[in-house]
Amino acid sequence: MEKLKIDLKYHKFSLLIRLIVCIAAVLTVGALIAVVVYILAKGIPNINPAMFEWKYTSENASVVPALINTLIMVVVTLIIAVPIGIFSAIYLAEYAKRGNKLVKVIRLMAETLSGIPSIVFGLFGYLFFVIACKFDYSLLAGALTLAIMVLPTIMTTTEEALTSIPDSYREGSFGLGAGKLRTVFKVILPSAIPGILAGVILSVGRIVGETAALIFTAGSVAAVPENLLGSGRTLAVHMYVLFNEGLSMEQAYGTAVILLILVLIINLLSNLVARCLVKKNNQ
Repeated sequence: MEKLKIDLKYHKFSLLIRLIVCIAAVLTVGALIAVVVYILAKGIPNINPAMFEWKYTSENASVVPALINTLIMVVVTLIIAVPIGIFSAIYLAEYAKRGNKLVKVIRLMAETLSGIPSIVFGLFGYLFFVIACKFDYSLLAGALTLAIMVLPTIMTTTEEALTSIPDSYREGSFGLGAGKLRTVFKVILPSAIPGILAGVILSVGRIVGETAALIFTAGSVAAVPENLLGSGRTLAVHMYVLFNEGLSMEQAYGTAVILLILVLIINLLSNLVARCLVKKNNQ
């Protein structure tokens, strides 16, 4: 009888936890749907051909320069951050000894950087890259600042992906006579590609949606610069400027839709690349 009462008590408790989890999931999905529907409803009617003209003017509020600057910013930032993040994660997961104090310090710094507000990164980028390094307001200064911002995400997700690979993979490679370096780059890294790309996708989302750090580093010039040392605004900064001015609210909502679609396209392409790489690795 006592066992039956205990089982009934745990059964009621599990039902309560399940109900709470379901409510949380519904609220999360509902909030996401509400935001997306609101943006689409406000933005789609305001999208017009004038927004896609090559040069920006106060009349058309063209998003083309900002769109090109956004793609440039994403590519340059990833070129800087991805190799550093992946190689750092390889050191932490494969080469560093367990209990190493340096590893603890690196992980602590990565966690600390992940929690710092973007405005702080923007001020640092302004003082160091814009003033001290004399890059002025430029895409390069913005990309370097964003690289520091997304580096902890790439490093942490890559390390988790590497540590999740079973030790049998490493033992099998060593048993066939492969060295440490060959094992890491021929066996471990290909198997960890989905986890690595997950971190890259998260980083791309942060790069595309960042405003505070780029206002202080990349500037807000509504044109495509001739080189990386020129100033330019991304889509997120473009939208912020339009909202802040209050003169082109319709174009701002239209820009929000374009930004949403851009993030969706990047995520779909990243997932497609991940599937192709996994399929190729499994063959």
